[in-house]
Amino acid sequence: MALDTTTAHGPEDDDIVDAEIVDSEPAAAEVIDGEVVEEPGRLDLLKEKARVGLGRQRANATRRTAEWLTTKDVCDAELALEVEDKRRREHSLNTRELTERVKTLRAQLRTAAEADAVILQDRLAAAEAQLMLRQDADADRMKVSGKDLSRARWSLKATRIGTLVGGGFLYANALAVEPALGLAGLAALPVGWFYLGRPFAADQLPAGGPLPAGPIPGIPGQAGEAGEAFVPQTLADISRVSLVKRDSGRVQGEADLVTALVKAGIITESQRDETHLAGVIEPAGPGWTATVELPRGVKASVAVARVEELASSLRIKKSRIQISPDTSSDGHDGRFVLWVANADNPYGTGKVPSALIEAQIWNFWEQGIPLGPDARGERHTMHLLWSSLLVGGLMGYGKSYFARLVAAAAALDPTVRVIVITGKTGPDWAPLKHIAHRWIAGATPEIIRDVLDVVNGTIAEMQDRGTQLDHLYETDPDSVPEGKITPELAANGMGPVLVVVDELQELLDGAALVQVAIDDDTADEKARVKTRSGRDLMVEGFARFVRVTRFVGGMGVFITQRPDADSVPTKLREVCAKRASYRVKGDRSAKMVLGDDAVANGAAPHLLTEDSKGVVVLDQGGEEGHVTLKADVIDLPQFKEICQRGRQLRVDAGTLTGDAVDYGAQDAAKGAVADLLADCLTVLDAAGVDRARTEKLVELLTAHRPDRYGELTKTQLQAQLRDAGAGTTRKLGPIDGMANPNGYLRDQIAEARTGK
Repeated sequence: MALDTTTAHGPEDDDIVDAEIVDSEPAAAEVIDGEVVEEPGRLDLLKEKARVGLGRQRANATRRTAEWLTTKDVCDAELALEVEDKRRREHSLNTRELTERVKTLRAQLRTAAEADAVILQDRLAAAEAQLMLRQDADADRMKVSGKDLSRARWSLKATRIGTLVGGGFLYANALAVEPALGLAGLAALPVGWFYLGRPFAADQLPAGGPLPAGPIPGIPGQAGEAGEAFVPQTLADISRVSLVKRDSGRVQGEADLVTALVKAGIITESQRDETHLAGVIEPAGPGWTATVELPRGVKASVAVARVEELASSLRIKKSRIQISPDTSSDGHDGRFVLWVANADNPYGTGKVPSALIEAQIWNFWEQGIPLGPDARGERHTMHLLWSSLLVGGLMGYGKSYFARLVAAAAALDPTVRVIVITGKTGPDWAPLKHIAHRWIAGATPEIIRDVLDVVNGTIAEMQDRGTQLDHLYETDPDSVPEGKITPELAANGMGPVLVVVDELQELLDGAALVQVAIDDDTADEKARVKTRSGRDLMVEGFARFVRVTRFVGGMGVFITQRPDADSVPTKLREVCAKRASYRVKGDRSAKMVLGDDAVANGAAPHLLTEDSKGVVVLDQGGEEGHVTLKADVIDLPQFKEICQRGRQLRVDAGTLTGDAVDYGAQDAAKGAVADLLADCLTVLDAAGVDRARTEKLVELLTAHRPDRYGELTKTQLQAQLRDAGAGTTRKLGPIDGMANPNGYLRDQIAEARTGK
């Protein structure tokens, strides 16, 4: 049977040919290579197949070698990326030198004498101009032309041919000097010949060859016709290939990022050549970052406002993007910093316990409030002294946990006085009863009036502190060097005052239903008494507290879960220098909490998703700007332990005041009652009885704890058990030789202890 030796075929074709030969050419058996072949006609087939396979192996090896020497195995897209990367490295090195020179001159200028300042200013201006020209020139130089690709390909060819010729020359010398060593090197030829002659895989076909459907390995994001993939060959073809990795949002080069900016509508196609990077795209934590120079006249705020469009052009979720104007020393209003996370939720889903949980004492002045890590893993701390904080966002995303961090840090500093005002009852802030100077919960008319009285009374007390500071400044100015309280004054009773206001929207709604009488200084006695809305008075009271008590240590934390104009009055928001927002439904709500400027500069709580529980956008005002972070967690039982430690710290320092003193006394009384009931059960069980006369129970208790019950009388025990809920004595039946005396059953004491 004749075979067509010019057609390469795969294993499947071999099986078909074998079947045909076996059926058509039966013969006698022979032994070939130790194997019995019952059909000798098959021997010719095996020889023919070996010859065809050898020819195909030789053809593949020849083809691969020729393609390697002529660089056909490298497409223009790969060469373009190599050229661009090489130029970018050179650009980074050259620009870095000029940048360091500019920084050095600026540092020298800050400390230079007046006579040298003029010379340094001229040098700085020249260096800055040179840096700008270098950046513009390097941006143009980044473009790869057809001539650049041709030059790169010829360079690659020369390198490969030179490598081959050099290797042959070295081998010839080795053969002349040491023939045995040279001949031994020939053993590597069969291995290389077999490797080069192996069948072509789909991802090893030469440039321009047919490919099966699907993306080309190493060039993600491609789309080809059905049954055919696209291999770029020219610069025009490169523009048809997306270089954005689907899995990480990482762009492969400046050109690709600029294309994304065009698609997002941040710049126009005509502005492409005017847009370039300040530096390089580089890894930053679990993601990558780039600083983008926009065309002249285009503001960074334009890019910040179009973050969703940019996410769409990069084919990633908006939660992975952080974008903000470049506020560094080298930044300006036409430059922005972009950071893209590798994962949709770079903050993770786990809880990070706060360092405050294990802290025995905390310095609120110096250590501030440990908050948690941002998406890049960098931890952040907030210093609240001399400012106030507004916290807003949707329900269930972590507002109370965030405020709890502030309260916990304050609780562990015995110099800080804490006042708690919450619009609804519940356990969230109950642990603070152990240390709170005032603790108010609810939004009834009576409670609203109490809140107004507390706020006004606190303002008056803090203003008295101001008077004391004025007197100290006159008599001992060194004790108040900045006109504010100091840690030394705080330790002597003039410590900071933290007012925590939760459920602000509930308080304001309740206050809106209350009319409060005010005095009107008029001549008419009957017209003197007027009323005002409790809501207006509450907003004014909170805002006034923040304004006039700041310099004497007054701090407010205001929490609301309905960020709108009613629940976040502008008058109150504007006096809070620090603002934090959890997830909200739109940029309008984000502006209600953080303010217009923060949102314009990239603060985006409205871009957080349902998976963003615990993630908060914090704007600290001033030059600090905003940061998005995952707040640490303190659970309620841990918060209670912190507050109990804080109570003991205040007892030791003599700073426990107000409601906390009474709460402690009540708590101690409850503890004594619980101990009495427990001790009664213990002595009854130890005696092996389920009832006892009052006199006998007194004897048992005295023997068990003489230090506690040594002077206890029968009448006192009856009164204490009655107050503890055990009731009065009962008839016990025959006991202790008596027919039916009075006393206590174990069951009635156990029921009192369990509250049944």
